[in-house]
Amino acid sequence: MAQKQALKRDISLFGGVSILTGIMVGSGIFFIGSHVLMRVGFSVSHALLVWLIGGLITLMYALIYGELGAMMPEAGGYYIYLKKAYGKPLAFMSGFTNFALLSSGSIAVLALAFSQILSQLMFNLFEQPLSNLMQIIIAAALIILLSIVNFFGIKLGTMMQKVLMVVKAVPIFLILILGLLLGTTNIDWQFSLNGVSIISFLSATGFAVIATFWAYEGWTNLNNVAGEVKDPGRTIPLSLIITLISVTALYVLFNLSIFRVLTLDELRVMIVDHEAYFIGIPAAADLLGSFGLYLAMMTMLISVFGALNGSIMTFPRVYYAMSRDGIFIDQFKKVHKKYQTPIYAIMGSGLMAILLLVFSLTDLISMVAFGALVFNTLIFISLFIFRRTMPNATRPYKVWGYPVLPIITIGITLLLLMATFAEDVRASLLGTLFVLAGLPLYYFIEYVKKKRA
Repeated sequence: MAQKQALKRDISLFGGVSILTGIMVGSGIFFIGSHVLMRVGFSVSHALLVWLIGGLITLMYALIYGELGAMMPEAGGYYIYLKKAYGKPLAFMSGFTNFALLSSGSIAVLALAFSQILSQLMFNLFEQPLSNLMQIIIAAALIILLSIVNFFGIKLGTMMQKVLMVVKAVPIFLILILGLLLGTTNIDWQFSLNGVSIISFLSATGFAVIATFWAYEGWTNLNNVAGEVKDPGRTIPLSLIITLISVTALYVLFNLSIFRVLTLDELRVMIVDHEAYFIGIPAAADLLGSFGLYLAMMTMLISVFGALNGSIMTFPRVYYAMSRDGIFIDQFKKVHKKYQTPIYAIMGSGLMAILLLVFSLTDLISMVAFGALVFNTLIFISLFIFRRTMPNATRPYKVWGYPVLPIITIGITLLLLMATFAEDVRASLLGTLFVLAGLPLYYFIEYVKKKRA
């Protein structure tokens, strides 16, 4: 092992797009559409608008991250920005919260989603679903497996992302194209409030947009491995822009294709009566019969597997950066001499994710969403701080529409943060406790360090 071994820049533009797309297009594309429909009262036109709004907001987020990542192309992403803007205590709070809940929780959610889809596949094949305990065991084994894969180098992990992106793209686009071409359900493009007030309409839109954020989640992760990106000043912002535009178009068209195949009555029965949220499966079955059913389920497994691999690849780089700053577990800064990967950070991230498998999917998703909005707001504000405190810094890319677009983005994020809290108070309070726990822990670590010195 070599303590000061540098990370190797192996990620190209295609690799960057593959990492982001592989993480973003995971489980959300298949089941978030049902939640969006419920929140907008089963209005197809409203649901499609929500998907577009969610993508545009996330693109606004990505434009800000593009400038930050191009200006500071270091491993650690958001931790680096928060440290330089606000100081180590708040940066530690963010890194600790991600390690203890947000990032590790995302890994746990994806692993559990994989197990649940596999259980459904087993039920369809053999009428015997997996037990809850077996699902947790499989989720833990998958985390361990992909942690081992990513131990052998960023190039191997990135190569897997590229392959998985291509493999899952084929069936997703097959379902999308066939749905648009062969679907016979007419789409009602008219908006009707049906006696609902404008405030209620906007509130429903906001709650539905929040639901889409799980599907769009993952756009921050290329910045976490910025220290391993080739030509980061160009690659990071371009990867973000290409990915967000492509994924937004994919989500809108994919949901439109489902609405072309399934009627609103069919969707209501599936979602409300039978709690069947993976609406892409019956749509594929309608188009291609039993072959479509199993094709959709295998595609879901591959998509979630790719998202999980990308998350396990990128998240440990933050803990590596924190350790190098001397404010986190000391072993996490060590890089393997041969494979040039932060081996102990990868192991620690995987272990924390396995511990979080005790929580339910619903609680994990709500806590992750709330905590992410808190720190993203602070990160977006840091853009203004850096423009003032670092006016002469090299900025290969500058966010479009500054300062108006970032101000609008911050305002939208604050509104969504309040809406998220109102939607799930319990999970938001739990997320707040995780966030606040980082501050006394930081000062305790600093106290111990001074005593030892």
